[in-house]
Amino acid sequence: MHIEHVALWVRDLEQMRFFYETYFGATANDKYVNDRKGFLSYFLSFPDGGPRLEIMQMPNIQENQADGLTQRMGYAHIACSVGSEATVDELTDRLRKDGYEIVDGPRRTGDGYYESVVFDPEHNRVEITV
Repeated sequence: MHIEHVALWVRDLEQMRFFYETYFGATANDKYVNDRKGFLSYFLSFPDGGPRLEIMQMPNIQENQADGLTQRMGYAHIACSVGSEATVDELTDRLRKDGYEIVDGPRRTGDGYYESVVFDPEHNRVEITV
């Protein structure tokens, strides 16, 4: 068994697609449109062939009241492995320079991981790790 994909409701489908394509090498499929429901989505595939990320948009989806800084029950973050500590540093610096908020790191965690955490455009946590 393996995780095939994880899904994320988003406010701005195109902005989120651009973020994951630009910074994490994702490739989007053709946009899926269900006019009857007002549902739009992309499946984002990553270079390593692991699980995909489905980003979805539909009217009347209730807003999450989380501010991104306060941890809440449920899914906490997406972790993307970039292959090396140097790449963690480079990508974190690039995201910072491009105006994205770095939540933590880069740093070595107590259990030995080297990582940083950044907010995507909609304040979802993205962990960048080796």
